[in-house]
Amino acid sequence: MVKNATAAGAGRTTSIQVVDRMLHLIDALASSDEALSLTALAHATGLHPSTAHRILAAMVQGGFADRSATGGYRLGMRFLELGNAVRARLSVREAALPAMRELARATGETVNLSVRQGDEILYVERTAENRSMMRVVQTVGARAPLHITAAGKLFLAQEGAEAVADYASRTGLAARTPNSTTTLAALAAELAEVRRLGFARDREEAEQGVGCIAAAVTDDTGATIAALSLSAPADRQKPEQWTPLVRAAAARVSKAMGGRG
Repeated sequence: MVKNATAAGAGRTTSIQVVDRMLHLIDALASSDEALSLTALAHATGLHPSTAHRILAAMVQGGFADRSATGGYRLGMRFLELGNAVRARLSVREAALPAMRELARATGETVNLSVRQGDEILYVERTAENRSMMRVVQTVGARAPLHITAAGKLFLAQEGAEAVADYASRTGLAARTPNSTTTLAALAAELAEVRRLGFARDREEAEQGVGCIAAAVTDDTGATIAALSLSAPADRQKPEQWTPLVRAAAARVSKAMGGRG
């Protein structure tokens, strides 16, 4: 009985070691855009070449690795299939809520999550701390034009000049306040600044007395799939203090969605 238990324990240990070694090989393959030789993989993982070869052979058979014409190895298409399956189950709203709540606690202000729908942003989630008698509340389901909101500018900033010009033509760049951007030249300059800085601001452009800071939530391709924004009355704005917090929260959500943050 003791012998059987010992043998079972040894088997589990061996299985765990194999899994651990395979994970090291996966990490090594993922770190390179080129096919890697068996020698390079053995060196990178610290595995004996014969051990690495045995595990790689099993990975190739299962579709988790491919063998190139020159004999090198790269990650297999099975990972793409699994990645697509995981992506299909991801919800940006669920991924964003923890970071949104943390940001709201840190600032005491309202945090919004929005996505693009046509020429507007759609607010899909919000959270806030009840520290002040006056709070900015964006209703879930509400919409706003892209060019007058910090979140909307993030989506426009990933468009080319022709697409931005088409947007301006379609919408007429209608104003909501005296601060709203109403010309293509001014919008193009604003979007260039957004790209340079990596975040966007609404300086009382959608509603007088209200300002907003937003950062993009991106996927594994780098595309903006949502915007995380912090809204507050203009006289309470603390852009230098809040901008790094908003960007860090958006990066955290991006990583949860498969992006690099």
